[in-house]
Amino acid sequence: MIKLILVMLILGAHRLRHVAYLQGDPLVSRFSGLRQLPSDRTLSRWLGQCSLTVRRALQRFQVELLAQSYRPLRLPRVTLDIDGTVCSTGLTAERAFRGYNPHHRKSPSYFPITAHLAQTGHILRVQNRAGNVNDGKAAMGFLRDALRDLAQVAPGATAEIRMDGAYFRRDIIGWLDTRAEYAIKVPFYQWVDLQTQIRKQKRWRRVAQDVDGFDVTLALHPWSRTLRVAIYRKRVQHQSPKNYQLDLFDPTDGHWEYSAVATNKTVGIKALWQFMAGRGAHEKVLSELKSGYAFATIPTRNYAANSTWQLLAAMAHNLVVSLQIDTAAQRRRHTAKRSPIFALKRIGTLRFEWICRAGVLQRPAGRQVLKLMNNLPARREVERIVQRLEAA
Repeated sequence: MIKLILVMLILGAHRLRHVAYLQGDPLVSRFSGLRQLPSDRTLSRWLGQCSLTVRRALQRFQVELLAQSYRPLRLPRVTLDIDGTVCSTGLTAERAFRGYNPHHRKSPSYFPITAHLAQTGHILRVQNRAGNVNDGKAAMGFLRDALRDLAQVAPGATAEIRMDGAYFRRDIIGWLDTRAEYAIKVPFYQWVDLQTQIRKQKRWRRVAQDVDGFDVTLALHPWSRTLRVAIYRKRVQHQSPKNYQLDLFDPTDGHWEYSAVATNKTVGIKALWQFMAGRGAHEKVLSELKSGYAFATIPTRNYAANSTWQLLAAMAHNLVVSLQIDTAAQRRRHTAKRSPIFALKRIGTLRFEWICRAGVLQRPAGRQVLKLMNNLPARREVERIVQRLEAA
């Protein structure tokens, strides 16, 4: 059943009822090991039986699969992006509540949190949550599990973690201090008093085009500790003219857009700016999950079923990424942004090029043979993949 759902997601199914369109497909039956494919209701009931114990077992299996792809790369550093994403559910889904949903503020939703491996584009871990949770307050358990999984996937590698301002919390920073290198966006809270540091600073160092910055050791009295914080400003007046007041409690004052990053890394502010800019790759992977692998689809009303569906969507994505790494993906140089080191194609491109192609199953001399149209680009692509798999 797991194999059947994986092949459905890879082929582009977005609903459980799409299994009916695969009935009679000999390749799907062969891959899944099912002589007769189940109905959508059977799939729904089966997903609903996937308890927390089952999902934990699937997560452990996913870590084993990722270790097979990561360990041969022998990367000295592995970067984790931690972030939540909103999945609107409708009114009847179990454990769906109104919360942070920027596009549909009154719609109940889930708020799953994901851990993204920046160097390859894999999803290390997924945990579904109700839509009304606080992203940072509910993240400690997930962070512990993610770092434990990372130690199994890339043993001996230095862990780097990037997070947004929701995770700027005393417990998270204190826990990460001795376990990983981190860079966390700092919100412009009044008690943090970044505006005083900005007013006092007379000389700013150039970081990038239209971006300046400086770093400071910030004393946080409510936390009874100090942090290294890099403060940046980006010129935006020509991009977003508006009526403004010189009030630095607002990170955007009409001339400059301000941001700040707390870190325990020892790199300069230019390298830190580039490092944090690499978080955009996580957003692209989340978009790929939602549009390409039906991650945002809510297939049932059952919370366990929907959580299992999200986990299997991430697993389908990871399998396709690993297949490209093992076969045809071109390796690229390392960057300060921790961009993916392989040139990966989107699942929509792969479906068009060599997955969803017309073919005929024949049985010459009693042996099944899949005959495809003799299209030269598709043939070269498939032959290259087969040769790399045989070599591996």
